[in-house]
Amino acid sequence: MSTKIQSLETIANALVADGKGILAADETVATLTKRFDKLKIPSTAESRRDYREMLFTAPGSAAFISGVIMYDETISSRDSSDTSLPAALLREGIIPGIKVDTGAKPLAGSEGETITEGLDGLRERLKDYRAIGAQFAKWRAVIRITERLPSHTCISANMHALARYAALCQEQEIVPIVEPEVLMEGDHTIERCDEVTGQVLHAVFNALYEQKVLLEGMLLKPNMIVSGNACPKQASFAEVADATLQCLLRHVPAAVPGVVFLSGGQSDVTATAHLNEINTRADPAAPWKITFSYGRALQDLALATWLGNKDNDRAAQQAYYHRARCNAAASLGRYTAAMEKEFTGKIAKGYRLEGEDD
Repeated sequence: MSTKIQSLETIANALVADGKGILAADETVATLTKRFDKLKIPSTAESRRDYREMLFTAPGSAAFISGVIMYDETISSRDSSDTSLPAALLREGIIPGIKVDTGAKPLAGSEGETITEGLDGLRERLKDYRAIGAQFAKWRAVIRITERLPSHTCISANMHALARYAALCQEQEIVPIVEPEVLMEGDHTIERCDEVTGQVLHAVFNALYEQKVLLEGMLLKPNMIVSGNACPKQASFAEVADATLQCLLRHVPAAVPGVVFLSGGQSDVTATAHLNEINTRADPAAPWKITFSYGRALQDLALATWLGNKDNDRAAQQAYYHRARCNAAASLGRYTAAMEKEFTGKIAKGYRLEGEDD
């Protein structure tokens, strides 16, 4: 076995170590600014750096967080002690990662659909990111469900791009996270989500095979099989878990080390409960680890606690630690609703956990 293959497999397995998951802190400047604006937090390079640093250095969080996906601005930043943020993460025992796609743009000839761009110049960018500490990367494809979508053209184009990205990553000894997201926006049923997600996963693994991607040296970041957010009949936790596990077993090869779910717009508590139900109902002999790669589902409570005020750093870190701990427990099938009530950190004004009375 070559050193490159060993390195890829080692990193991939470290990212899905038992009881750990990934923080997706890869929001673009525009996206994070929108979230700051909602809470009246000034968005500057310094405030965005301070926010990331607060999360990355939360005491004890490395017990639950294996890696962090960063955006270009973040991975190039230095913390308040003039240490690069990748080095700061490594100091905490957390693996640095990077988002490398340049976003979803309209797909020519397919109204209402998008293609994720960023392949141009990717080899050189990956070399640069590797040099400053990135050990894994992420690329997100976006698939919409309507009565007539997705089209074969959209699925084919996006899965080919994902596979090309993954091959380029492995060439540079960077573990690719392959993220084909079937959006939960819409009124589609859980059965329709299952059908489309199955088509997408089938297509992506065909494309990965064609591009000679080493499955043992990558991770899959899919959506859960859920009802559309506007569907009149919302599936139960058990229905989501059973449908998700069945879809994975049908379409995800056993060679893949891990499945790191995206939260896909679910609330933080719902995303945790779904992950827990999936792991509770999974066959202990399932071939891959099942954990999380959450963004807002890990960050929302912390951001609403922090509010751009460094005096709130400790309380915000406690909020982030709480959500990381809950999701780590869910990745082992050990999460309980009682864990939410154990949290005694500062809850920011205007934030309410699900199930609390108004």
